[in-house]
Amino acid sequence: MKTLLVITSSLFSEAGQSSRLVERFIERWRQTHPQGEVLKRDLANDPVPHLTAEIFQGFLADPTERTPAQRASTALSDQLIEELKSADEVVIGLPMYNFSVPSTFKSWMDHVARAGVTFRYTENGPEGLVGDKPVHVFAARGGRYQGTPADTQTGLVKHFFGMLGVQNVEFIYAEGLNLGPEEAEAARAEAAERIDRLAA
Repeated sequence: MKTLLVITSSLFSEAGQSSRLVERFIERWRQTHPQGEVLKRDLANDPVPHLTAEIFQGFLADPTERTPAQRASTALSDQLIEELKSADEVVIGLPMYNFSVPSTFKSWMDHVARAGVTFRYTENGPEGLVGDKPVHVFAARGGRYQGTPADTQTGLVKHFFGMLGVQNVEFIYAEGLNLGPEEAEAARAEAAERIDRLAA
């Protein structure tokens, strides 16, 4: 049985543009994998706490020496990592806020990237421990940034997953959503067509 991990990060939760693209993919994916399991993590309704010094020190500490708060934070981190490791496929709804990823998604990244757990340092650089799998990123943007220096998301997300050992990362863009109704509709239609092909 296949498992699909779904991570949405729009401030508007299910009403967000990126979340709507994700839902379209899930619908198509269920048709192909009727027995599959879909695990959803909505970072707007259930945000991951921002990384603090205490949380980070808890990741590094001996489990028997962690404070209660550190044990809770590490348990959440362990859960997020297990979700990622056990998934056969991952889909991420990723809006662009002020030229970057949503802070809730950055917090998810900070809790997942743990030396000795999801990657390890070697003489040749970081080595991923998660294992490769398809990751589909649905990037919804008000303007047009793909292929320009202002697109800080694509490189960051691909580099992050690459450090964990995940090389199969594909972006599907819906850009120009704030540039007028006709352009927005065309962008959504193009993204939907790609999603349908991807999930077929």
